[in-house]
Amino acid sequence: MKSASPNNIIASDTDAFDTNGFAHAEVGELDLYQKREKIYTRTIEGFFQRIRTFTGWPLLYGYFLLPWLNWYGRQSVLFDLPARKFYILGLTFWPQDFSMLAWVLAIAAFSLFLFTALFGRVWCGYTCPQTVWTSIFMWIEQYTEGSRNQRIKLDEAPWSMNKALRKTAKHSLWFGFAFFTGFTFVGYFTPIHELGYTFFTSAVNLTALFWVMLFTVATYVNAGWMREQVCMYMCPYARFQSAMFDKNTLIVSYDKKRGEPRGSRKHTIDHHYEEKRADGLGDCIDCQLCVQVCPTGIDIRNGLQYQCIGCALCIDACNSVMDKMHYPKGLIRYTTENKLSGLPGKIMRPRVIGYIIAITIMCALLGYKLLSRTPLQLDVIRDRGQLYIVRDDDSIENSYTLNIMNMDNSDHRYRIGVSGMAGLSLLGDTEFNLQSGEVRKVPVRLSLAAGHVEEHEEKEKSPKTNQDIYFSATALDNDRLHAQHKSRFILPDHFDFAQ
Repeated sequence: MKSASPNNIIASDTDAFDTNGFAHAEVGELDLYQKREKIYTRTIEGFFQRIRTFTGWPLLYGYFLLPWLNWYGRQSVLFDLPARKFYILGLTFWPQDFSMLAWVLAIAAFSLFLFTALFGRVWCGYTCPQTVWTSIFMWIEQYTEGSRNQRIKLDEAPWSMNKALRKTAKHSLWFGFAFFTGFTFVGYFTPIHELGYTFFTSAVNLTALFWVMLFTVATYVNAGWMREQVCMYMCPYARFQSAMFDKNTLIVSYDKKRGEPRGSRKHTIDHHYEEKRADGLGDCIDCQLCVQVCPTGIDIRNGLQYQCIGCALCIDACNSVMDKMHYPKGLIRYTTENKLSGLPGKIMRPRVIGYIIAITIMCALLGYKLLSRTPLQLDVIRDRGQLYIVRDDDSIENSYTLNIMNMDNSDHRYRIGVSGMAGLSLLGDTEFNLQSGEVRKVPVRLSLAAGHVEEHEEKEKSPKTNQDIYFSATALDNDRLHAQHKSRFILPDHFDFAQ
């Protein structure tokens, strides 16, 4: 993307630097029901835009490349909903692990609150997918239709072959990038290599085709047509951000004390900074460039507004003008309300400390849960049709069904056992092989011999009719794969033993 040259900012064939050289941005007081006025943004480069490049491109690369990478023979990130398995960088998660997802979402939310309290809307300006994808679509628009003034003239011009070709090229590239986005998104839920093979053949899955086209259209509309409308009206973050701001939050601000009163003035190499002050003018030359580069079309000189996404385009634009005028940079800058008022700033505030403590505790709990997680699930279901069976030899039997799930990435041979009550015998298969991801129902019976029943009644003054017992499953080749489940063994209320 080519940046605007200095000649686009300061006319080289005149000594005057006035507002006539710039077209005013299409902004004003907004009516909720008025027709949207298209915003034509000017291209600008600068320090903060280079930072946005380093934050935006890794997000794009990660999004588009992760599904195509293999990790231990599997797609690196795959949310296999039909199989109820979620593969993330070599780890396999199951629906039983959804509690960890809640921890992850809570940590992400509090991290967003923390960064908002400290740095304002840096998420929106630098890493939000809506911002990143919209920037790509705007770059495509500038590549196919030209600079800001050229796009305005093209839209106002009657239809011609040139206009039709440019519009067709723009929308074709938009739709192509949107399709790639939608296809990749579906690839996180369907094996993407298989999806890529079947999508362009007669064997395409109609469900997959529907979702790909749905997300293609959603991307095309959101990033190509709606753009700032998503940030201003659809995103809730813009509405509740004020609850997280305080006078020490870093925000994009215009220094009114330094900039006012505004006005155009002559610009020569020998024009000194002090001479401007003698004329009673502030640093702002009222060039409107800060408005023309804003993706939401606001004038930052009117103060902090909820539409501001903190992208710093107005900062880079203003700094470029200050350089040309030989004025100090920073008329528009990242600062805090306290610093603008001449008060000292404060980073560590009670709110920030509270966020840090909460995030630290949640990260520690999530880390403990992740490290102590055992990829083995054991559930026990009692036979509800009959509480117990009395055999001819006066032994008591209870029946159970064990559901054993091997959530490990490898096959294992397991052994089941029981504890918690003396004299119990486990009847049925006690050893078996389970493949990775296999779930098996194992019917077993527990038997308590007559002699142990008598011992139990003699030992207990008031014998319980049910006793706590514990089933266990352990991998023979890895004793760390061990799971235990509590159940009950039911005894008769009173039993006359055979003589």
